Amino acid sequence: MSTPDPRFNLNPGEPHPTAVDAFTYVRNFPFPQLTMHLEAFASCAIEGNRLAEICGETLRRVMVGEAVSDRYILGLAWAMAGVMPPRARGRDAGRNSTPPQSP
Repeated sequence: MSTPDPRFNLNPGEPHPTAVDAFTYVRNFPFPQLTMHLEAFASCAIEGNRLAEICGETLRRVMVGEAVSDRYILGLAWAMAGVMPPRARGRDAGRNSTPPQSP
């Protein structure tokens, strides 16, 4: 088995290239929309939905300025993009209208 090329791995402490885009995507939602998402996640989490539990806590942490890891913010942005109807994403999500991507 060959050794993986280190160029294709993140260094310790190096953020995933799209993590900043994902954070920006989430933070560009107006506060009422963030609150709506938080309430929706909480409602689903009560029923034991693991995705909602994780996303709800991640969103809460983002909203109060606590640190979140790359994989959590990427998952949150992906989940939030997935629940918005395509025509509403541009209107309700601030500048980004599609799931976060790196240039």
